[in-house]
This record gives sequence, C-alpha cells and structure tokens, in this order.
Amino acid sequence: MLTGAQIDEYNEVGAIVLPGVLSPDEVARLRAVTDSFVAQARGKTGHDDVLDLDETHTPDAPRVRRIKRPHLRHPEYAAYWRHPTIIAALTDLWGPNIRSDTSKLNMKLAGHGAAVEWHQDWVFYPHTNDDLAEVGIMIDAATEENGPMLVVPGSHKGPLFSHHVNGRFCGAMDPHEPEAHYERAIPLTGPAGSITIHHARVIHGSGPNRSDTDRRFMLLQFRAADAWPLAWAQPDGASGIEEFNAMIVAGEPVMTPRIEKVPLYIPWPRAARQGSIYENQKAMASRYF
Repeated sequence: MLTGAQIDEYNEVGAIVLPGVLSPDEVARLRAVTDSFVAQARGKTGHDDVLDLDETHTPDAPRVRRIKRPHLRHPEYAAYWRHPTIIAALTDLWGPNIRSDTSKLNMKLAGHGAAVEWHQDWVFYPHTNDDLAEVGIMIDAATEENGPMLVVPGSHKGPLFSHHVNGRFCGAMDPHEPEAHYERAIPLTGPAGSITIHHARVIHGSGPNRSDTDRRFMLLQFRAADAWPLAWAQPDGASGIEEFNAMIVAGEPVMTPRIEKVPLYIPWPRAARQGSIYENQKAMASRYF
C-alpha cells in the first residue's frame, strides 16, 4: 500500500500524511457520531470518564476538547482499528502482526481550540521496542490556521527529553529546550479523510485553532505485536493475556517480545493533575503555544 518513498519519508521524518484514505461517507458518519457526543455534554459541569471539557465550556453551551477512548464508546469509532488501508500501511512499516492500544478524539474549537505542548508519546508508554505509532484521522481538514499537528523532522531518532517539572511528570517538554529544535517543526495538513502516521518518539505538539471552523482529529495508537509494554504501562483494558491478545488487529499474537536498545523514560511520579494530557500539562511553569 505504501510506496517506497512513503516508507522512506516515515523513517526519515518520523511522520507521513496519506490523503484520501476515508471516503466522504465515512467522514460524514464520524462527524455525526462526534456531534452526538458533544450534545451529551449539555448540562455537565465537569469532566467525566468519556468527555474532557474545554475551558470555555458551560452547561448551556457545551464545548468538548476530547472524547476519551472513543473506540470503547461507539462501533463507528472502533471500526477504524481494522480499516483495511490503515492496517495495510502499518504492516508495510512493521510486518504482519499488529496490536491495537488506546485512542482519543481531540477537538479544537473554532477561534480557540486548546493547544497541546511539545511532547514525545513514547514517555507515556515505554515498550520493549519502539515500533509504535499513532494514526490520526482527519475528521475535518487540517490547515495551517486551525492548529494542525506539528512534528520536528527526524526527532524520533534523537534523545528523549525531560517531561517532568518540579520533580513530577507533566507530559510536556521544556518550551525553551534548545536541543529540541522546535523551529524546524513542520505541519501535518490535509483534507478531511486524510490520515497521519507519526512515530511514538517524534517530538510533536499543536497550537490553538485560529480559524473560524472546528478541527476534529481522532488518534489511534498501534504497535507491532512483538513490542510489549513494560510493567508500569498497563495495556488499555487488558487485565490478562487473553484480553491482551484480543487486541491483535492483524496477524497473530507474538509471545516473544522483541527487545531493542531504546531509550526509556519513566513517567513517575505521576502528574500532579490527573486526567488527559491537557490536565497533565497545566503543571508547566511556562508554555510554548
């Protein structure tokens, strides 16, 4: 499915954009389901297990910044674990055996849309090797004005940076870290129905939405089946080997972890503010975006 040039781009940059993966009908269904979840926020005064509310939310004017683990909330979201084009792209990168992990659906509201500070996903869930990536599904177009994901090319081959502040994990890097080279970041843009694939170690973040339209972006975490989570990274929803193996979305379970020399980072002590990454990052003394 992927061309040699696309594989090379992923390996060199740490991310690729694939346009036209979802059909207009698939995009329309995702939008309708997402609108139904936003409607459920009416009357709510705080976050719950499903909805993470925007800072500007009120019970009478619901505004949601994240649907938590959408694959557990509606079959329309869950179907993308096995979307044939997504699976074909991942098997081109890693081989035939692919395991799912967790998901989220981030929403940047028009004229606001919460920023996500620079970070590396890898620090949240260390594994025995780093064949891990997030697939982003553009439910709306991602433009340079509406807060698209920004990645620092090649940073997945570099060091891990501190994601701690005052001795506690905060899920974000120092906004003044000179070795991170934020100035080199490139946007991942594309029309609705495009997908992104970004490596778990690539430095990325996103600014606020400065446009007059919303930007909704669903992220699915995948890993090669021989990348096993370390003890402190509990697989999402998996309490035993049967549940863990049920997370295979292509190929077969692999019972022998592939162990590679990869940098590890322990996200302990836990963030002072628990919840989504937006809550974790509130501990930062200063911000980039």
